[in-house]
Amino acid sequence: MFFIAGFTSDVPTPYKIGDKATDFKLKSVDGKMYGMDDYKDAKGFIIVFTCNHCPFAVKYEDRVNALAKKYKSKGYILLAINPNDPALQPADSFELMKVRAKEKGFTFPYLFDEGQKIYPQYGATKTPHVFLLDKNLIVKYIGAIDDNVEDASAVKEHYLENAIAALEKGQEPEVSLTKAIGCSIKVKK
Repeated sequence: MFFIAGFTSDVPTPYKIGDKATDFKLKSVDGKMYGMDDYKDAKGFIIVFTCNHCPFAVKYEDRVNALAKKYKSKGYILLAINPNDPALQPADSFELMKVRAKEKGFTFPYLFDEGQKIYPQYGATKTPHVFLLDKNLIVKYIGAIDDNVEDASAVKEHYLENAIAALEKGQEPEVSLTKAIGCSIKVKK
């Protein structure tokens, strides 16, 4: 008689609204390691999974940079994470991340998810894919930055900014989940 135990997957369950995110330490393009515990006084965190090559991520670069500047002064720290495997997408190598960050004048840590350990914890599936956490690392919003990839001036719904505004008022975001639009994350099989 054989007993077959249940199989467990190595893939973590993606975060849902209300889950507590785990911290991480990832290397940034400036050579330093960053995590959320480096910002003890933060009111919250904007985690953006993005990359160099994806046309959707590229269209959002200036908006992400503007969000980082705008919300840092309000206590919200933006951390951008490149989840792609550079063996599958050479344009997303750490060396080219450094070049891109310098070219675009990124004002936030641009981190590399070496070994692809962080993005599955979050459940990120696209670049860009945004996760808003409060100061206790509770997930408050997941999804797209806004409703218009093509034209920042034509945006009607600022999903991420609306969610931050709700947190600022001590409220839950009215819209806490939207569909991330972008390129699939490049993963070794």
